[in-house]
Amino acid sequence: MMKFQAHPWHGINIGKDAPQILMTFIEMTPHDSVKYEIDKQSGFIKVDRPQKFSNIVPALYGFVPQTYCSEMVAEYCMEKSGRTEIVGDGDPLDICVLTERNITHGNIIVPAIPIGGFRMIDDGEADDKIIAVLKGDEVFERWEDVRDCPKSIIDRLRHYFLTYKNIPGESNTRVVIDEVYGKEEALEVISRSRLDYNNLVK
Repeated sequence: MMKFQAHPWHGINIGKDAPQILMTFIEMTPHDSVKYEIDKQSGFIKVDRPQKFSNIVPALYGFVPQTYCSEMVAEYCMEKSGRTEIVGDGDPLDICVLTERNITHGNIIVPAIPIGGFRMIDDGEADDKIIAVLKGDEVFERWEDVRDCPKSIIDRLRHYFLTYKNIPGESNTRVVIDEVYGKEEALEVISRSRLDYNNLVK
């Protein structure tokens, strides 16, 4: 019997069927008006910042355990975008999990099926956002690729990530989304982030 809770980043098993099915750790839900994130040292959820505007994350939002965005992820971002001097953001790989179910709190483990992602660059750092659906969701699990999603859902997610760091009254040019990519590229980003993690902890 475990006497201590495992660290969400290092101690949660990503799953035997990864990258096709992932065990993800959810930090935020569409009910949160404060941005929460994992404290990488302790493993506890911490307050990152209150949201500056009234927009909220339109999906379950968290990260893929035992992943890391560093050289391999940055290399792929440069290869696909044609940009140079990109580095990884030094965090676990972010993921948005779509579901029709009303899940109201984070700090939970959610099985998810990747269907695509955003090639997002934040101030010169590769900061991909994987898009997934909740495994077993009776409505959303039928979407096998991001192209199956209604455009309005992708637009809502894109708007959130392009504005979530904005300060009211100021424009923000540090965050760009170069491309919305499909499932095949999402699986490649996940695989590379796992290699980056292995290089981090070896």
